[in-house]
Amino acid sequence: MNRSFEEALKYRRTYYSINNQSPVSDEEIERIVDTAVMHVPSAFNSQSARVVLLFGENHKKLWGIVKATLKKLVPADAYTQTEAKIDGCFASGHGTVLFFEDSTVVKGLQEAFPSYADNFPVWSMHTSAMHQLAIWTMLGDAGLGASLQHYNPLIDEEVMSTWNLPLTWKLVAEMPFGTPTQEPGAKEFKDLKERVRVFK
Repeated sequence: MNRSFEEALKYRRTYYSINNQSPVSDEEIERIVDTAVMHVPSAFNSQSARVVLLFGENHKKLWGIVKATLKKLVPADAYTQTEAKIDGCFASGHGTVLFFEDSTVVKGLQEAFPSYADNFPVWSMHTSAMHQLAIWTMLGDAGLGASLQHYNPLIDEEVMSTWNLPLTWKLVAEMPFGTPTQEPGAKEFKDLKERVRVFK
């Protein structure tokens, strides 16, 4: 689509009702992710963000891990509802983006700049958040619906093992995406006068 950045940002929403179709090719989705990872800023140009893109059986495998993990933790009488939400809102999608931060990069910066040591883990989360927003917005502009989930750290060990990922990568969030099958509900906005102050 040809939305301006402002329009794309306004269009970005949380879509829970998605299917496994995509209006664009998997290669285009890869291009979106590559663009974000290449160009989204990071503190000290640390480039600490790491992203894993799952399609097909790998996407399904992730949400199978989530269900198996939660089944051990959620009371039996509540698990049916949990499973239905995962199957209908996340596993039903076309793919999932996994967002990580590389702890070796963060530790390296802490050692190189000790006066900022306490800030680097916080700035690392800022970096991840910017990657999440950029990819979410670009997926939306491509006609895909997405949501942001946080089943970490419950699934971390299984995810790292299943895809043979470096143990220094810290899982931050999971973003399932697919073609929207239902519009999101109305979004409420707090008064900007309470949130923004301008001094001239």
